[in-house]
Amino acid sequence: MAAGAPDPQSRFGQSVKGLLTEKVNACGTDVIALTKQVLKGSRSSELLGQAARNMVLQEDAILHSEDSLRKMAIITTHLQYQQEAIQKNVELSSNLQDQLKHLLK
Repeated sequence: MAAGAPDPQSRFGQSVKGLLTEKVNACGTDVIALTKQVLKGSRSSELLGQAARNMVLQEDAILHSEDSLRKMAIITTHLQYQQEAIQKNVELSSNLQDQLKHLLK
């Protein structure tokens, strides 16, 4: 064998080392991609949980608003009755004033 030429075993060893290095790098890349996916998935789960909590809060606010609207409708009806009663009293008062004027003549 020539002194400058590497022996076949040495070339095979370097070849195997090169393949192992490539495989390790590929596995590292795959692990990084998998980690990113897992983190993205956990973030999605977190966002879904937050959206569910926000929806519950909105539902409570809607129910409270609905209750307030019902109460306002009742108050509006009562105010309409009071307005009608006041209007009738004003008309009666006007009639009474006319009658008093007529009597005092």
